[in-house]
Amino acid sequence: MLAELLAAGDVVVLSGAGLSTESGIPDYRGPSGARTRHSPMTYQTFVADPAARRRYWARSHVGWRIIARASPNRGHRAVAHLQRQGLVTGIVTQNVDGLHQAGGARAVIELHGSLDQVVCLDCGDRSPREELDHRLRRANPGFDTGVTAVNPDGDVDLRDEKVEGFQVVGCRACGDGMLKPDVVFFGETVPADRVGECFALVERARVLLVLGSSLTVMSGRRFVLRAAKLGIPVAIVNQGETRGESYSSLTVDAALGEVLPETVRLLGERTASGEMSAPFTR
Repeated sequence: MLAELLAAGDVVVLSGAGLSTESGIPDYRGPSGARTRHSPMTYQTFVADPAARRRYWARSHVGWRIIARASPNRGHRAVAHLQRQGLVTGIVTQNVDGLHQAGGARAVIELHGSLDQVVCLDCGDRSPREELDHRLRRANPGFDTGVTAVNPDGDVDLRDEKVEGFQVVGCRACGDGMLKPDVVFFGETVPADRVGECFALVERARVLLVLGSSLTVMSGRRFVLRAAKLGIPVAIVNQGETRGESYSSLTVDAALGEVLPETVRLLGERTASGEMSAPFTR
């Protein structure tokens, strides 16, 4: 049924943290349940509390290394394959891990930004996260916690005594500016032009395909609501409950790494006039 729904193309993908769980990055509300043990940093706390900011950067300094080593999984590669075949015409992701692009996708709109960039809240300078990682390593020699698990926002869980004495560095451009990962924290607003671009994609779509999102927060669910209002079919593939089910023409509760490659295979078999799609590599 999913293959039939996608076969005519003009599909816009809206992906969430559930797409990256098979890459070792847990989601917040699905089976891996990071939200039950981890409260994500809010923008208000980050800018107002130096101790909380130091704690965040210590945890994120460790978590970033794990994110940077993560590899795209079969779900990411399947989406990229569908895009290359011309069936997927737009990708909007709520994820900040860059795994869509690593899996071969292009022109991805990162709704909540990306962990691989850092922004100065004082002067606006942007710099690569890898550069900041080198600076933090120099400022904190020997800081190694041995953590192997990471949360969806690139944070890890560390005891307070582990972060005491961690040195936060300032902006490379203005010297003392407050650095923040170029992602949208909880309590922060997604830039209006980015939201508008996403709405425009959805409004031109024939189908909105939601992958790995519980649609609990309005940041992503608003696109489902817009599609439903316009009569655009919505298909959802997600493990666990989703708040978009009442708007969905088709809901599949299953692992994306299994469903998406199989959907690609079936679509290849459906190619008209015997012209088969390029083989999908699992």
